[in-house]
Amino acid sequence: MAFNDRSSPLALLATRRSGKPRELVEPGPDLLQLRAMTALAARTPDHGKLAPWRFVIVPQEARAALAERMAEALAADKPEASDRELAAAREFAEQAPALVVVLSAPDPEHKIPLWEQELSAGAACMNLLHAGHALGFAGGWLTGWEAYSERVRDLFGAAPERIAGFLFFGTPARPLQERPRGITERTFSVWEP
Repeated sequence: MAFNDRSSPLALLATRRSGKPRELVEPGPDLLQLRAMTALAARTPDHGKLAPWRFVIVPQEARAALAERMAEALAADKPEASDRELAAAREFAEQAPALVVVLSAPDPEHKIPLWEQELSAGAACMNLLHAGHALGFAGGWLTGWEAYSERVRDLFGAAPERIAGFLFFGTPARPLQERPRGITERTFSVWEP
């Protein structure tokens, strides 16, 4: 099946590429666009209508403060961190024009299994990337130590929340590279009774 018709919604899905956040430049989505993107991202499968995720927009004017807090978290999590590692923690927070932190915010007491709630948070991240692409931006979804640090998580929320990802948005500084994709015997099969 070809997706050559640029007006087709399938062409939009077929052309989405991840951008490396360190290579995304201005322009990026503004606050109104980010709000619209998160509203679209919230239209994700959500068994039980729990909204088991949260979006935290980190405005450009707060990025330097976040960079310092990230370096402090790394120094506390890893006291032997080198100056280079601390600089990388700062750079992480300041790459790309726009940043949305997506938190998995499950209700562990609810009858809906935790795994389903976490999958919904992941789907919300993917919807956010699609919304950014639909507006003409590239996005990159990163995790790394930052997503697994309780100190970093506490900058945005509290347990049992977890960081599902740091989603960066902007304009690619160069054309995005296609990577091998497609269906293989490992990723696709037809069940037969």
